[in-house]
Amino acid sequence: MKKGILATKVGMTQVFGEDGALIPVTVLKAGPCVVTQIKTVENDGYSAVQVGFTDRKDRIINKDKSGKKEVIHRHGTTKAMKGHFEKAGVSSKKYVREFQFDNADEYNIAQEIKADIFAVGDKVDATAVSKGKGFQGTIKRLGQHRGPMAHGSKFHRHQGSNGACSSPSRVYKGKGMPGHMGFKRVTVQNLEVVRIDAENDLLLIKGAVPGPRKALVTIRETVKTSK
Repeated sequence: MKKGILATKVGMTQVFGEDGALIPVTVLKAGPCVVTQIKTVENDGYSAVQVGFTDRKDRIINKDKSGKKEVIHRHGTTKAMKGHFEKAGVSSKKYVREFQFDNADEYNIAQEIKADIFAVGDKVDATAVSKGKGFQGTIKRLGQHRGPMAHGSKFHRHQGSNGACSSPSRVYKGKGMPGHMGFKRVTVQNLEVVRIDAENDLLLIKGAVPGPRKALVTIRETVKTSK
């Protein structure tokens, strides 16, 4: 892998291709990312490029009248991370991720990675945390069938039988049950880059990308290619 960038999801829209076909696309605010550390086999045991994305405020600590420390901005950058960013000569970042590039030795500290690292027609993999649906039943969660909807029926949206009676007298592992749906790390592979707006740091990717609006999305050069 030689290409990768962090982005936030803006939303979906439609564009027209050169042949006039309507293409559904996901708009991503891709970068600019900045290189915060370069890991090497000699120092870290593996080769990777660490990048930061989206500026973040430092943690603010004030003292009250009693002299005790009181944290006001709890979600700011900690002193440890602030020192890490200062060592790289960059501002504090909200998101920090690593990419194991094949050409990691070609990157430099504080180097910017922008949307134009990709080209139109490139195939990419998009990784994000999917939308959370909360606790759902088996019909919505697993696509199971409902029961009869007649007036006398007492079985409508229940999942049905959980197992046999006397043998094996238990529920098999893997049985579809109600439970938490969504909010999982999902990767959609082999998506196509339709357009690039380098001035506004925008990537238009064909099809749907997991996650809600403003979600962090990791875009990598695809590991699989369709035949």
